Amino acid sequence: MILTNNTERKGDDANVANPRGPNPHGHILEMTPPEGDHGALHYRWEILVRCGDRSDTDTGATWGAATTDNGWFEAPDNAAVDSMGRLWIATDSKTSGTRNNGLWAMETDGALRGTGKHFFGTPVGAELCGPRFTPDDRALFVSVQHPGDAGVKKWGLFSRAATFEDPATRWPDFEAGMPPRPSVVVITKKDGGPIGT
Repeated sequence: MILTNNTERKGDDANVANPRGPNPHGHILEMTPPEGDHGALHYRWEILVRCGDRSDTDTGATWGAATTDNGWFEAPDNAAVDSMGRLWIATDSKTSGTRNNGLWAMETDGALRGTGKHFFGTPVGAELCGPRFTPDDRALFVSVQHPGDAGVKKWGLFSRAATFEDPATRWPDFEAGMPPRPSVVVITKKDGGPIGT
């Protein structure tokens, strides 16, 4: 279960499933059906990760020990699972000055459980959504929404409101006079193999 964030939650309203109040960074709950029965009425669950900058102890972030400075993220928004059981998380943070949105892969089992790895970054001001793999994991579709929009005033390289005449990016055409546009991107490996191997 992807819980993007909740800045409205008060500290006295925290509970075991929502341990931070407010929770501007979001977290992910892992739900396990009994004996693999996804139609069951009761699941076992636990917090997989509490998102946020792992170097800032005030965030209360929790990650797998192998997560690097590039592996943490915030505002998980939607996800996909590949055939190896790896979780792929797309983010929708409005704080582009902290970190651009993108796609992170996360191990869900073994010694690397809860370890985030950055895979794909969006243009500034965009969110990423809809990650979907082909059945053979050899192509990954992602959608880049509203590039050059959310949070560009906080982005140190731009630091102002974007306009048609002065956009923060010209994704995906990168041509003078073309505004930024949402796009669907298909990601493949150069050798044609499964993504993430």
